[in-house]
Amino acid sequence: AQRVIQDQPDISSQLGQSVTLNCRYGTTWSSYYLFWYKLLPSGEMIYLIHQVSSGQNARNGRYSVNFQKARKSISLTISDLQLEDSAEYFFLWPLLSFPHLLTY
Repeated sequence: AQRVIQDQPDISSQLGQSVTLNCRYGTTWSSYYLFWYKLLPSGEMIYLIHQVSSGQNARNGRYSVNFQKARKSISLTISDLQLEDSAEYFFLWPLLSFPHLLTY
């Protein structure tokens, strides 16, 4: 069975700092992709970054991933926080999603 565990649903931080969103998951698959998206107030989902299960930690601008396949753990770090980062974040992969709410 596929499952996701969210470690900290709501997070507060300050402008210019960094914040990390954590998720743990369960899967029997050996190869897969993991995605992070941001939900805009308009309802639009914005792609942030993705991680390949066989690859090194991904990075995309202010977004970086710490992926530990053996522990089935993934985290998204957002650096140099800006006002527009205040949003709901989703960890996505096939058939599963889980939200994070980041507020200032």
